[in-house]
Amino acid sequence: MAGIAIVMDLLRKNPSLTGRTVHSYGLFSAKVAASAAATSAAATAPFATWAFFGKGVPQVAYCDAGAAINGDYISRIRSVSENVFEEEDSVDYSTKEYIIELKPLFSAFHWKTLALTSLRSFLLFYLPLLEPHANMDDDDDDFLQDTHEERVNLVVPFKKSVKQIVRETTVVTTRRVLERLAVHYVSQRLAWKLLKDTPKSAARKAQRGMPTLTYIYSVGRTTFRGHFLAVLASWLVQVGIDVYRFFLRICGSKEETDEIDRAAELQLLGRKIYIATLRCGASLIFASIGAGLGAIIIRPTTGQWIGCALGDLAGPVILSFCVEKLFHVEL
Repeated sequence: MAGIAIVMDLLRKNPSLTGRTVHSYGLFSAKVAASAAATSAAATAPFATWAFFGKGVPQVAYCDAGAAINGDYISRIRSVSENVFEEEDSVDYSTKEYIIELKPLFSAFHWKTLALTSLRSFLLFYLPLLEPHANMDDDDDDFLQDTHEERVNLVVPFKKSVKQIVRETTVVTTRRVLERLAVHYVSQRLAWKLLKDTPKSAARKAQRGMPTLTYIYSVGRTTFRGHFLAVLASWLVQVGIDVYRFFLRICGSKEETDEIDRAAELQLLGRKIYIATLRCGASLIFASIGAGLGAIIIRPTTGQWIGCALGDLAGPVILSFCVEKLFHVEL
């Protein structure tokens, strides 16, 4: 019915189309039939062609030898094709942006970070001195005598605390250097994974509705990547200290050492590097496991941070205990 109405409208608007254009058998001419077919096919145009030809522009195959494609259709096709390639929003590519935020190079020397590091180091070496040492089985005279004889030495814990502060500050600064090397020398995607904020990533993963095991594995894998540079910086600092002590013992002695002593020192250095590698590897693995479990037990952000810290501390201890019990070797 729509086609018939459009054809009648064409006959009314074109006075040249009289009754002579209609054959005695009731068939339209080729030109009118092609126009009517083209107009009626607008409502049934394929959906895939709407993006190029518009919803109301049809695709018509002329079968009459005397019919020709109208110039309006050609101009319309050209204008639509130009708009498709000129408009910026016509083609939408789903690309992922990797936003990398580098922390300051000397962030370890910030007053808040340095204060927390100093407090933790002093508590680490001074808290054992506050433990009571009571001898209940001894006599009172012996107890008083031992108390007067034993004096607490506060200089040694102070030196150890200062060394620990210097060590942690060096580790953090080395990590910042490694982060900048990763940004410049590895791909942007890999650098983004190494520098990702793991607590925020755990919170984003919690919103996806993953299964429990999948979520633990995903958070652990992200923590493994994000904590890798920190463990690598700790390993480099420890190896640097061991190498420095090795050359200090070799070159600092006044007496000439023979080849056996040098070989023994070199073997000791290799053993220390091997132990440092095992400890750092255990720290990285247990930190990843602890982060995944902590994100499930506690809140994703807080649990991931607490689990990573506990795993980082417990990893070397668990490794030393297992090696000592199984292989009777002290690390």
